[in-house]
Amino acid sequence: MIFDNLLWEITDNILTITINRADKLNSLNGFTILDIQAAFIEAKKTENLKGIIVTGAGEKAFVAGADISEFQQLDMIHAKALAQRGHDIFFSIEHMHIPVIAVVNGFALGGGCELSMACHMRIATQNAKFGQPEVNLGIIAGYGGTQRLVQYIGKAKALELHLTADMIDAQTALNLGLVNYVEENKDAAIVKAKEIINKISTKGPTAIAKAIECVNAYYKEGVDGFAYEVTAFSELFKGDDVKEGVSAFLEKRKPEFKGK
Repeated sequence: MIFDNLLWEITDNILTITINRADKLNSLNGFTILDIQAAFIEAKKTENLKGIIVTGAGEKAFVAGADISEFQQLDMIHAKALAQRGHDIFFSIEHMHIPVIAVVNGFALGGGCELSMACHMRIATQNAKFGQPEVNLGIIAGYGGTQRLVQYIGKAKALELHLTADMIDAQTALNLGLVNYVEENKDAAIVKAKEIINKISTKGPTAIAKAIECVNAYYKEGVDGFAYEVTAFSELFKGDDVKEGVSAFLEKRKPEFKGK
């Protein structure tokens, strides 16, 4: 696939999406957001993918934020449309049926931090910096940052970061629970991400998809996550993967899941 502002590469059934605007610290302008949307639509249609890695080109930034120059002419109507589009795209990432891991190299600020949080997991390099500095501009996070950050690190620390616009380093992000692992550099982080995806790929694909659904259901307003889990658990018994998984366990062999 060819995109203006992204690199798309599939190796061993793992898709790597690289935000490719290193000269602009990979900032999210309107065209880049649309490229991300198109990439995930295409990924959802791509068969046999084990998982997706999202990262940024170069060593300085994962995504250093939105392209602020595009905010100059916004009025309320267009600002609402901009935020809603970002929400829709990031929800599509969060709801992918296969694991999506952000490899965060350098700055993940504003929309970049929000993009990383829409992914299922985050692996940071030692030079990673996270933050929601929007109040410095007189605005707030608009791509789900006020909601997802509190889910990961709790209300008090989330409010502190949103209100002070402070950045935190990779080790602090790890201690707070924002990231899963910290690796020395981008190459090591990519290796770790692929290791996790490959491990997950040995499990039942339908079960993986249902587990993602159920965890996301916890945060859905008006949804009883426990009831959702009961239904999801029972629905798996319509397919063949449960039979294969149970049989393989009892027969002391590796299962051969078909994703059905």
